[in-house]
This record gives sequence, C-alpha cells and structure tokens, in this order.
Amino acid sequence: MAPLAGGEPRTPAVVVAPVNLAERVDEALAVQALAFGLTDDEIGVRRHIVLRHLLSPGARALGATTPEGRLVGFVYGMPNDRTHWWSTVVEPYLRRAGNDDWLDDSFVITELHVDPSHQARGIGRQLITTITDTAEQPRSILSAIDIESPARGLYRALGYVDLARQVHFPSAPRPYAVMGAPLPLRRYGA
Repeated sequence: MAPLAGGEPRTPAVVVAPVNLAERVDEALAVQALAFGLTDDEIGVRRHIVLRHLLSPGARALGATTPEGRLVGFVYGMPNDRTHWWSTVVEPYLRRAGNDDWLDDSFVITELHVDPSHQARGIGRQLITTITDTAEQPRSILSAIDIESPARGLYRALGYVDLARQVHFPSAPRPYAVMGAPLPLRRYGA
C-alpha cells in the first residue's frame, strides 16, 4: 500500500474513527474470532471482559468501518492500572527483566484486531497510532503471542520492544511477550 503524503498508509474504503464498542461488541468479537481463532465459548467469556474494560476510567475504542458500516477492525485501550488482572499477571515477569516500571504511566493496548480479509492494508497501524496519539501517558504497553508474527513485526516497526518474554497467562495455551514503546509511536520512514 502506498503511503500518503503524511507517511500514513492508505486504507481505501475503510474509515478509522471512535466507536461505541459496547454497542458493537458482538461485531468486534466476530472480527477477533476471525483474526485470533476464538471458539464460541471464548467469545462469550471475552464479551464480558470487553464490557467490563470499557467501564474503566480513560478507556477508549476505535473502529475501522467500510462505507457500508461493516466493522473490519478495532482497537481499545486504557491507562494501565497495576490492580487490573493483566498487570498482576505480567508484573513478576517485568520485574524479573527489570522493566516493571513500565506498568506505571502507560497506555495499555488491550485488544487490536483486523479481519483477515482486510489485513496488510495499514488498518492495524492506523488504529494503534490513532488511539495512542491521544494518550496522555508517555508510553504504551501491550501483550502479544510470543512468536514471530505480522502483528509483532508491526509493533516493532512502531517502536515497541520486548520487555518480557514467555509470559504465561492462566488458561492461555501459548506464552505471550509484553512489549512497550515511547509515545508517539514511530511512523513510516522513522
């Protein structure tokens, strides 16, 4: 995809904008199920988690929609809180690596997913850079499955580095990596 004059990739026919994720949670989880391979049971569990997260102070969401209004990608995040479940799981791993200070004053990317039929068009990049551009925190953190993947490649291109690897979440079949980046995120050509 050719970059636009400002360095951002073109995403024809898809608009990234704030979205009421609580109202569109089922559409978002359908995208996540396609992108992440979720079962119906996992979708049910995640539905409750997403709705609870959206009640957190500072939680924000963006959607990528087609001209017909179909949601083909979404991101949501919030200022990190050390008392949240995710932080309590990753904190010992970050502490062992000398990086537990990243849990303070960071904007956490909780979920970022793009429908596989719309991947590799710059939509994920546009979602994550747009949501972090308005974060009040000086840095961002996230977790991703600890394998070499297009998602991890994107995060590295944006300036994220590994803060902890082989992080095991209860009931997750594969280990994760926790990554962090200073804000604003890197752009093309940076």
